[in-house]
Amino acid sequence: MAEHRFQPTRFHNTLGPHEPALSIAPGDTVVTDTLDAWGADATGAIVGTRPNPMTGPFLVEGAEPGDTLRVTIERMAPNRDRGWTFSVLAPNVVDPQRAAQMPERERVEWIIDRDAGTVRLENPPTRLRDWVLPLAPMIGCCGVAPALGQAISTATSGPHGGNMDYRGITAGVTLSFPVFRPGALFFLGDCHACQGDGEIVGTGIETSFEVAFTVEIDKGRTIGWPRGENAESIFTLGNARPLDQALQHATTEMLDWLSRDYAMDAVTASHFLGQTVRYDVANVFNPAYSVACRVAKEDLERAGATA
Repeated sequence: MAEHRFQPTRFHNTLGPHEPALSIAPGDTVVTDTLDAWGADATGAIVGTRPNPMTGPFLVEGAEPGDTLRVTIERMAPNRDRGWTFSVLAPNVVDPQRAAQMPERERVEWIIDRDAGTVRLENPPTRLRDWVLPLAPMIGCCGVAPALGQAISTATSGPHGGNMDYRGITAGVTLSFPVFRPGALFFLGDCHACQGDGEIVGTGIETSFEVAFTVEIDKGRTIGWPRGENAESIFTLGNARPLDQALQHATTEMLDWLSRDYAMDAVTASHFLGQTVRYDVANVFNPAYSVACRVAKEDLERAGATA
């Protein structure tokens, strides 16, 4: 097991069969930097192109189609003191007649106080002049090379992961992705200093980050959609449009997880999920929407279900 300090010099706007930036072994940790959604680095210089330029890909030695890649986010933090969002709600999250009446969409700047762990608007509306939020780092886009040799835009998502914009992808989370090609080819980027559910202004607070992650392989374990686990919960992520299809993918993946690892048949899992499940709307802005199906570990314990 080794720790690699990787400084990227090339970035990708698709997740696909690109030349590996670095080969790593299971158990290795990588410390690396990401750009913001428009390609700005820690100094604010534009070194990548929009949308969502990705760091990587990282080839994981021994990963083969049919395996599962596990990625633990060890730590992550902004590496500059400014970020940005858009100023008004995305037109698809309000009624069409209201969307036509909204002010013009503009980019606005945020101040990131890394010492205090807070974010605030640089030029807030009067009502929000004293509004300060806690820093809440998350990864907006991450995943592996898709099936069939495809290269899929970082603007969207699918079974391979991608631009899911789920605010639950934070430090301490272990993500699982299906492996579609040798080496898996893991990418990450589009990190946010803070974001509400749904990414409803079309961005989080976009900025550049330093991220540390560790990889493992579950040999011969096949999953259909991205999964995650933290200290409190397990979750699955479905990516599609319309929104109900994303929910269906996430729920089906959770059913499979409960069946394989928690010994629940369809009836047992239905009773359990019917009373305990939580759904998070991860994003309703991207070409594919994302929904997380989430179950608390304390509810699994009450049901006598242990992995």
